[in-house]
Amino acid sequence: MAATINPMDMTGRTVVVTGAGQGIGKALTEMFLGLGGNVVMVERNPDTLAATAGALDQDRILPMQGNVAEEGFGESCVEAAVKRFGAVHGLVNNAGITRPAMFAKMTMQQWQAVIDVNLTGCYLMMQAVGRHMIDRAKDNMPQPAGTTGGIVNISSTAGKRGSIGQVNYSAAKAGLFGMTMTGAREWARYGIRCNSVGFGTVVTPMTEVIRGEKFAAQTMARIPLNRYAEPHEVAPLICFLVSNAAVYITGENMTVSGGSHMQP
Repeated sequence: MAATINPMDMTGRTVVVTGAGQGIGKALTEMFLGLGGNVVMVERNPDTLAATAGALDQDRILPMQGNVAEEGFGESCVEAAVKRFGAVHGLVNNAGITRPAMFAKMTMQQWQAVIDVNLTGCYLMMQAVGRHMIDRAKDNMPQPAGTTGGIVNISSTAGKRGSIGQVNYSAAKAGLFGMTMTGAREWARYGIRCNSVGFGTVVTPMTEVIRGEKFAAQTMARIPLNRYAEPHEVAPLICFLVSNAAVYITGENMTVSGGSHMQP
C-alpha cells in the first residue's frame, strides 16, 4: 500500500509570517513548523518575539524584529531568509493594528497609523517577496505552474461590511482585496498565487473589546456557530493556501467567520 502523502507538506519551503509573536501569527508559525517548513518570524515587539521564538525549533525559524511599514524592511527580511534558508516560498501578511474612533471624530494620526501597518505594510512586504519569487521563476520556473509560491493577505469581515468605529481598519482591509487580486493577475505567469482570508471574531488581543461585556451579546448574535474562533482553528486554511495543495487557487478572497459572513 502506497504511503499517504500530505498535500500540505512544507518540507524544504520557507514562509515569512508577519505579526508572528502572538495570536494568529503564532498559531501559523507553529503550524508551518509542524508541516515541516521554515518560518521567518516578523514581529514589531521584541519581547513578544523573543518569548515566542524561544520555545520553537531554532533550526527552522528566523526571528526578524521590525516594522512592516518601514520602507526597505521587507527586502531585509527576504535577504536574511535567502541567506539562511535559500529561498522564500510563502508570505502571510498577518501584522495589523487598530486605532478605533467614530468616523466623524477620527484623527489623521489614527487613520494613518492603521493604513500604514494594515495596508502599506502589506504592500511593501508583498512587493519584496514578490520580486524575489519573480526572479526565481525567471531563472527556473517551478512546475506545475502555481508552485513558485503562495501569498496570503489577512483581511477581515470588516472590509466587506464595514465596522462601526473603525473606518481606518475597514478601509485598509477592503484595500487588501484589490491588492490581492492585482497580485494574482500580474504574477500568475510566474507561478505565484495570491489570496486573502478574512476573519470574523477570533480570540486574540485585538478583539478583546468586541468580546467584552459591552459588546459580547451583539457580537455573538451575528455568529451562527455561536462561538468565537481560536487562532489554531483559522490557521489551517492559510497554511493550505500557502502550500502546494492550493496549486490552482489564486485571486480568491475567502472568509472564516463561523457563518457571520455568508456569500454565494
